[in-house]
Amino acid sequence: MEITFIRHGQGEHTLSLPESLQLEDPSLTEEGEEQARSLSTVFTVTKDDLVVASPVRRTLQTATLVAGDSGCRRVVHPLVSPRMFPQKPGAVTLPCDRMLDREVIGKEFPDFEMKSGMDHDMWTAGINVMPVDEFERWSDVFLKWLEEQEAQRVYVVSHDGTITAYRERLRGETLSRADFLKDGGWIKERLEG
Repeated sequence: MEITFIRHGQGEHTLSLPESLQLEDPSLTEEGEEQARSLSTVFTVTKDDLVVASPVRRTLQTATLVAGDSGCRRVVHPLVSPRMFPQKPGAVTLPCDRMLDREVIGKEFPDFEMKSGMDHDMWTAGINVMPVDEFERWSDVFLKWLEEQEAQRVYVVSHDGTITAYRERLRGETLSRADFLKDGGWIKERLEG
């Protein structure tokens, strides 16, 4: 299976670093919206495809623009929520990386279904500061779930650290922050079954 990982477009939380990282629930900037719209010209998403997004506003906005009016299945999944990379012991989730409440997602992004079967803690804490060994177990759960979806193509709209952590897992090699995708960037990876 081929997975296309897409980093969300430029978010408001990146405009005035490091202070802007304290923003709660940042949206895409105008440039970020344009980056996401341009992705829809790169990918031809069809009704047979699956778009999976992190439960954060900027990823949901990006995924909405990428999916367009394709009629594809759209799923919000906490296992692709923000992830600190590399992990720092004792770190806490920044305000800009807190996940949206499921009620807010349902109301503001009604075209997305929410991954069922995940406990409340996963929908609130996510994978951001989860220890590496625990993330590896959960990443296996997510990748197995992807395989079970039997989609023509899979697009995962997420965050720089999350994408890099999954790429490490899929490739079995060590990556660094130098491997981060740019805003609105994308990369294809293979999931060997």
